Amino acid sequence: MRHTFINLGFNMTRKRFSFVTQLGLCFALTASSLGAANTSRDLQNVTTTVDVVVQFTTVPPTAAMISSVTKGGGTLKKQFKKITGTVVYTLPASAIPALATNVYVKYASPDRKLKGKLEFAQPTTNANTAFAYGYTGTGVTVAIIDSGIGSSNDFHVLSSSTSRVVYSQSFVPGDTSTDDAYGHGTHVAGIIGGNGYNSSQGSVIYTFRGIAPNANLVNLRVLDAAGQGSDSAVIAAIDQAIVLKTQAVNPINIQVINLSLGRQAFESYTLDPLCQAVERAWSAGIVTVVAAGNNGRDNSLGTNGYSTIASPGIDPFVITVGAMKDTGTVVRGDDLMASYSSKGPTLDDQIVKPDLVAPGNGIISALSPNSAIVAKYPANVVPVSYYRNVSNTKDSTTYFKLSGTSMATPMVAGAAALMLQKDPTLTPDTIKSRLMKTATKNFPASSTVTDPTTNISYTTYYDLFTVGAGYLDVWAALNNNDAIPAGATALSPTAIYDLVTNSVSLIGGLNVVWGSNVVWGSNVVWGSNVVWGSNVSGTNVVWGSNVVWGSSTSTGFNVVWGSNVVWGSADLFSESMAVGGEK
Repeated sequence: MRHTFINLGFNMTRKRFSFVTQLGLCFALTASSLGAANTSRDLQNVTTTVDVVVQFTTVPPTAAMISSVTKGGGTLKKQFKKITGTVVYTLPASAIPALATNVYVKYASPDRKLKGKLEFAQPTTNANTAFAYGYTGTGVTVAIIDSGIGSSNDFHVLSSSTSRVVYSQSFVPGDTSTDDAYGHGTHVAGIIGGNGYNSSQGSVIYTFRGIAPNANLVNLRVLDAAGQGSDSAVIAAIDQAIVLKTQAVNPINIQVINLSLGRQAFESYTLDPLCQAVERAWSAGIVTVVAAGNNGRDNSLGTNGYSTIASPGIDPFVITVGAMKDTGTVVRGDDLMASYSSKGPTLDDQIVKPDLVAPGNGIISALSPNSAIVAKYPANVVPVSYYRNVSNTKDSTTYFKLSGTSMATPMVAGAAALMLQKDPTLTPDTIKSRLMKTATKNFPASSTVTDPTTNISYTTYYDLFTVGAGYLDVWAALNNNDAIPAGATALSPTAIYDLVTNSVSLIGGLNVVWGSNVVWGSNVVWGSNVVWGSNVSGTNVVWGSNVVWGSSTSTGFNVVWGSNVVWGSADLFSESMAVGGEK
């Protein structure tokens, strides 16, 4: 869908004011020295009031700054304790143009809506080896920002009635329940911290144990019974995670946040309010792991799924995860990319994403009883006979199968928890760099899958915009002791296209660990075996004259690096795309 540009008639010299269509009135406002730029990505369905996420120029804003936004008749809806520069308002549509002239406002955006998107996976990632050596996530706390965590013995201290869910809070408007009515968050929690109790009793064939089966869990519910949420709910949950970690009385030392959710990216990460929130968590010392999105089959931009990374996975600080499929074996060599996994670079900033990939296809984990997702996909309930040697054919009441980058993300979050168990002093940047360095980089050139429903075939190429730094290897990451220089960051690099040489190079910044001065050697983080082709010319060049879209630059260039940017309206985390898995 190509969005038209509409002149809104404002005569502004200081700010660019643009609208985008998304569930009613949506807009974006940003400081600019470009002069009057009365452009819009679209403007439809203007409602009486709209919820607005406002970022102020001063952090924290003064009382006068906060009240300056409500002068047009709006109301203050939400302030945050740690993400202090961001405030949520409910404003009448008539008050929105005034934001363009408000000298205190850095950026304003709609309170956008979003969604949430092991029996073979654990040995595939080498997490079973870590478990055998006593790495279970003991003493580490992981916050799961999702649809809630349902009741399951898999979340108890083993052989005990004591729950490892140490804190729960709902950010769903009008609903204080922290139970999982949708079913997504429980499944994610099981991949991180399920201990497999419900599949370890009796004559067992498989035990569905998570990556960090003894980690403590924090349940921050932001998605409702339909799997829907909003920017402000996610920001509030991230804010609370920082508060819990830093509060003087009874702090809960949250060290990892898992965000298996997202929405379409509408602006640069430097302005996106979700990205600003995850950066605050990162700077507070919390490893933040985010799903890449499930839009790798989307060709609406003419890029065969490239540049479809969801927000906040577009942020260069966080660890963004794509999905592999383990093909039903415990060896790694036959694993392939899931065709639905979103690919980079990010559309506005050309940040190289995902950072790495992990198993995400057909993953069996904890089931939330009577949840909406179980009712919607009854065929995904796992039969008891699958994991226990019994003759009955009844469906399990405790395990369910899901697919998507939502399932790959907690694999990496669990790996981070194991690394923190081994060394609690590790910083988020050190964990990210070690995970990327040790990720497996041996891939085929391409793979093809045919959708049995549509009979459409999808070909995946194993370049760095698809697999990032490689395939998660938990045991290798645990055994890596590389340090990064003081003050260095693990920001994901930016891809720069050179019109003269028809090549793409990586720009990492002065204090980024994988630039020309890589702490572990002369090669960039993904090693000497360049997975995206052999035509490498120059130290930092990603590939030669053949860009990722084929032998011609024309197919993808105008979309990713050109000026003819087209914005689609597809929901990047459509469960119908990935939930059933691919064969």
